[in-house]
Amino acid sequence: MPETLAVPPFSARIVERLGVGAASRRERVVHSLDGLEDPVRPDALAATGNRLWECLRAQLPSVTGAVDFLLGLDAGGILPTVALSTAARLPYKIAWKLHLPLDGAVRFSEPHAMRTDVFAYGIAPGQRIVLVDDEITTGRTLADLTRRLREVGAIPLAAACLVEDTTRGARALLTDLDLPLVSLTTIEAA
Repeated sequence: MPETLAVPPFSARIVERLGVGAASRRERVVHSLDGLEDPVRPDALAATGNRLWECLRAQLPSVTGAVDFLLGLDAGGILPTVALSTAARLPYKIAWKLHLPLDGAVRFSEPHAMRTDVFAYGIAPGQRIVLVDDEITTGRTLADLTRRLREVGAIPLAAACLVEDTTRGARALLTDLDLPLVSLTTIEAA
């Protein structure tokens, strides 16, 4: 008989980053899908995508039927975007820190990063997009992306993340921009 492996619950915590410059963020959210501490099993990735999709559907039912594609942020946002895309059966794109001669370029800023310029390509007026990242702390990156997408006529419907650090004001910032935020888990103040 085949062995059934239990999928561990999703977890996250904040750790101090060592040897970072003055302009960089001093802490890092470490979570179950980043593969930093433990290998990630494919069933854990799939289960996390399913859980995030269920959260989106439960909290924003009117949004989930109107999505053209997911837009994930390079590096940390790739895995949750692919997992969510698979669970929701929605196409995805990834925004990269690559400036390329491609159509529909939208440039936005990730202010806490070493390389702050990020680019989404193939963006057109009327496209309905859910933004995806692994973690949200200040919300400034997603806020800037939301503004830039709206400037070109695209419609950011919501943001989805694996981990929301509730101590940095991201939710309030995104609420002020009328961008709902759905989080799989939160990190609260100690």
